[in-house]
Amino acid sequence: MARLAAAYARVSTDRQAERQTIQQQVESLRKYAEQHELELDPDRIYLDDGHSGARLDRPALDRLRDAAGRGDVDVILITSPDRLARRYAYQVWLLEEFERAGCQVVFLERPPSDDPQDALLIQIRGAVAEYERTVIADRMRRGRLAALRAGKILPWSTPPYGYRTDPRDPRDPAGVRLDEAEASVVQSIFRWYVEDGLTLYGIARRLTDGRVPTATGRWIWSSSAVRKILTNPTYQGTAYGNQKQAVPARRHYPLLRREPKGKVGESYRLRPEGDWIGVPVPAVVSTDQFQAARERLSRNQRWATRNTKGEYLLRCLVSCGRCGLTHHVWNNGRYAYYRCAGMNTLIQRHRPEACNSRQVPIKRLDDAVWEDLCQLLKKPNVLEEALRRAQEGWLDDSERMARRRDMRRRRLEVERRI
Repeated sequence: MARLAAAYARVSTDRQAERQTIQQQVESLRKYAEQHELELDPDRIYLDDGHSGARLDRPALDRLRDAAGRGDVDVILITSPDRLARRYAYQVWLLEEFERAGCQVVFLERPPSDDPQDALLIQIRGAVAEYERTVIADRMRRGRLAALRAGKILPWSTPPYGYRTDPRDPRDPAGVRLDEAEASVVQSIFRWYVEDGLTLYGIARRLTDGRVPTATGRWIWSSSAVRKILTNPTYQGTAYGNQKQAVPARRHYPLLRREPKGKVGESYRLRPEGDWIGVPVPAVVSTDQFQAARERLSRNQRWATRNTKGEYLLRCLVSCGRCGLTHHVWNNGRYAYYRCAGMNTLIQRHRPEACNSRQVPIKRLDDAVWEDLCQLLKKPNVLEEALRRAQEGWLDDSERMARRRDMRRRRLEVERRI
């Protein structure tokens, strides 16, 4: 009985796909299956077009791994190890997974064997493929920077609100043009903010009431969307590239929640303005108007209520039990409350329905939390034991549900007493 075979082929870019390299891989795999009397059906040919070998989340590879786990495949045919993965660690992981599933992996360019030299060759090829990928990525990055400095490409693939690009070549600066309707909206935003003195919220409300479509086609504007337009230097006639720099993400996890395993992720921060690379584009507003808006934003940020008033103990730490939004501080000079953001206006909450949760008196909640914290700090052994249990993951789903039921019962009891 012929053994069931599966074939896997991959190319990284559309350019490779246009050169038919993936079809060449498939033909080689089919020819090998015929020569060795392996049964290779069309539905067991897995193709990843335009997917990088430096990632494991590839749709065809996922289907192949599922088929191998179900025992539907006896032999997996691949042209070379770098088609399976570019990183040596990924190659080892996948080969061990297929071996545990009882699948034999055959690389056409050098069939594997028990010879240690074959294993060493696979390792060396994986390391070389990873090195080549690193070199190619660095060359592409330097090439993009050189093209930006020469003014040959745009720094963005999606044009900002108010601009349109040539659909045949969206990265060509010569094809950039203004969208008259959207550019008029941008000019009105700058005029309302600089000359008329409207606030960000006032501008957002005026645009929402006028049902002016946003960049995504919606009609609900937010203060952050208005601020993004007022701070975008593209509107003064220069699109800047090389603005952001990748940095490790800094995530703050609660004490009773485990951090995810694996790579944490990346975030971005702005480079110094001297490192930015500018590409000329049509201007929407004058440089003086843009600088005036920038100065007012900076002045308002310095004198904002959140930067001039005292700190609250649980500010940005309280969430609504009904809708899950963050509670903000609401203070009228006499009373202060933690107020759910879902109770605000349509523009601020971004939801059609308002939240009907209760406001929480700040002093009452802060005093209760501070008193509980002081009692805990007076007993270091209790704190150490709680920290140890939290790090060991003692609070599983069943205990969380039990704790929630207990907290709900205690809250109802307090409300009954009040």
